[in-house]
Amino acid sequence: MPRPGAEPSVEALRTWLTAKVAEYAECEPDQIRPDVSLAEYGLDSMYGLMLCGDIEDHLALTVDPTVAWDYSTVDALTGYLETELRRAAGEGP
Repeated sequence: MPRPGAEPSVEALRTWLTAKVAEYAECEPDQIRPDVSLAEYGLDSMYGLMLCGDIEDHLALTVDPTVAWDYSTVDALTGYLETELRRAAGEGP
């Protein structure tokens, strides 16, 4: 988990998300394309909820339980989380 007040880099966040998706999809991280829908890797609503819980635990950031479907690719989710982390740190709107 990042230390309080320290945001992970965008690349570190993308790498972590990719590894989580690969874990759920039971494949290697290099098989996960960041622009492909999470559903295409077989992630259903249960995995979406688990991913949201993992995000909350890893980043100490509360996210809506639908975030994995609202931002349904690793790239989209990374962008959303980067914005939310900046907002939580007081750096954005």
